[in-house]
Amino acid sequence: MIKEKNIAVLVSGGGTNLQALIDAVNDGRIKNGRISLVLSSNPDAYALTRARKNNIPVLVVPRSDYDCRASFTEAIVNALSEYNTDLIVLAGFMYILDSSFVKKYENRIMNVHPALIPSFCGEGMYGLRPHKAALERGVKITGATVHFVNEVADGGRIILQKAVAVEEGDTPETLQKRVMEQAEWEILPEAVNLFCCDKL
Repeated sequence: MIKEKNIAVLVSGGGTNLQALIDAVNDGRIKNGRISLVLSSNPDAYALTRARKNNIPVLVVPRSDYDCRASFTEAIVNALSEYNTDLIVLAGFMYILDSSFVKKYENRIMNVHPALIPSFCGEGMYGLRPHKAALERGVKITGATVHFVNEVADGGRIILQKAVAVEEGDTPETLQKRVMEQAEWEILPEAVNLFCCDKL
């Protein structure tokens, strides 16, 4: 019998990837796992509303309350420890935490990146930037990647990838929306399910 895993989702904004995870838990696509905490660096994040609507505990750890990355990281690690967290999912979390966080939760932190790593990734490549870079480069295929987090931005072991076509007339905004709908919202729940079923 596999123990049910406690999943903590770290957010900073709207929480569309969080919603994909909530839907996957609710409809049984994520087995042996439950979202036990949604932690936000931003007290105004709409992701907190999504969590509350689904009776998921929320915690706000504002980045502005801490004078450095180390103290901010320590506050988050302490919070996650209280919730007996098995898996951490970074879902639009806008801060890179220090190496102590990665060491403590090695192979237990997942991130979804809106490009096919190793393309259009690394420090500073978030939000619309990977989509803008893909269009500027003229690629015909982009997509999304779910990977484990290590000390290198977008440098951890790849879990799943899904390709998405770039269409004529795409803008960074239209491409972002298609990558989310056709790739991110599919492979993130799938990767979390694999982890919760001890298949990674």
